[in-house]
Amino acid sequence: MQYGQNILSNYINGRKVYKRSFKKIDGRNLSLYGYKRHDENPLKEDNFEQTKAGELRWHPLRREHVIYTPNRQNRIFKPSITSDPLNPSVKGKKPTEIPFENFELAIFDNKFSSLYSDAPLPSQLSGINTSRAKGHCDVVVYGPESTGNLYSIGQSKRRLLIEAWIDRYESLYNDGYKFVLPFENRGDAVGATLSHPHGQIYAFPFIPRVQNDALKSFNNGYDLSDYIQTNKSEFGVTESDGIEAFCPSFSRFPYEVWLAPKVRREGLWDLKDIEKEGFAFLLGDITRRYDLLFNEPMAYMLSLHSAPLGESGNWHFTAQFYPIMRAKGKIKYLAAVEQSSGTFTVDVMPEVSSKVLRKL
Repeated sequence: MQYGQNILSNYINGRKVYKRSFKKIDGRNLSLYGYKRHDENPLKEDNFEQTKAGELRWHPLRREHVIYTPNRQNRIFKPSITSDPLNPSVKGKKPTEIPFENFELAIFDNKFSSLYSDAPLPSQLSGINTSRAKGHCDVVVYGPESTGNLYSIGQSKRRLLIEAWIDRYESLYNDGYKFVLPFENRGDAVGATLSHPHGQIYAFPFIPRVQNDALKSFNNGYDLSDYIQTNKSEFGVTESDGIEAFCPSFSRFPYEVWLAPKVRREGLWDLKDIEKEGFAFLLGDITRRYDLLFNEPMAYMLSLHSAPLGESGNWHFTAQFYPIMRAKGKIKYLAAVEQSSGTFTVDVMPEVSSKVLRKL
C-alpha cells in the first residue's frame, strides 16, 4: 500500500487543493482530493480479484465500436445504505471501496470496468473485426454522504470536482487515450445501480462516432459561440460568469440543457477561473431546476464534452444534460424509432423547455 501526497497546480479561490494517491491492496488506484491534507492510515481492505474480460467489436453498418463486458453482469446492484460500497469505511465493519473513515472527494479505478489499460486479447472469430478493450474507467465519488446531488453538495465541492476532473483529463490524455468522457447517470430510470452521489469517467482508445461527427462540424466552421448569442433570448435558461445554460433548438430530450462558455474553450481545463466558478454554479443550479420541475428528483444523464486528444483547434467545450422525464410520472423512452434510426422524437419544444426552466 503506497501513497503520495501533492498539491495540485490549480488553487480554488486561493485555497490549496490536495491530492493523495493511494494503491489499494488489489492493485487498483485511489485518489483523494480535498482542501485539507489527508493523512489517515488506511483501514482493512478486501483483496478483490478483478476479472478482466471483454473486447471491442466494430459495427460495419453504424460504423462504430461496441464494447462487450460480460464481467459487468455481476456488478453491485442497488445495495442498502448500510452496504453502500462508496461510503467511507468504518473500523470493525465490512470494508468499502474507500478504506478511510473520512474523505472529501474520491476517484478510483472501477472494480467492474468496461475498459482496461492491460485488456486481454480479443476472441479470434473468422470475419469479425475485434480489438482489445483498451482504455480506463473511473468511479468519481462526490463525497462521503450517501444521499445528495450536484446541487446539495455545494459550490466549494463542485469546484473541487472540477479540479479533480481536470487532473484526470491530464493523466488519461498523457496515457495516450483518444477521448475522455466524465459523466453521471442519476436515477433508477437511467440505470444507476448505486444511489450514492457519484459519476464516472471513461477513457476511450478511439474517438467515438458522436464526438467524431462533432469534430467534423467544428472543423468545417460551425460556431457555437455565434449560435448561443443569436438564440439566447429564445432558448437561454440562465447564465453565470461567462457560462451559458440553454435548451438547444435541436434538443433530443424534453428539457435538455447544455452548459457552454460564451467564447470557445477547448476543454474543462481551458476555462478561466471565473468561468470555472460559473460552470460549477450552473451544474448545481440546473440540477435544482430539474428537481423543482416536477417536484421530484429528476433522472438524467450528464456528460462533459471536451476536445479529443490532439484535436483542440476548433472544439467548443459543452456539458450536456439529458433529462428523461417528459412530464410528471412520464418517462421519455428511447423506443423503436430512436433505437433503430437514431432519429429522436421529442414531446416538448425546446423553446417551451427554456421558458419553463427559466421560471424555476
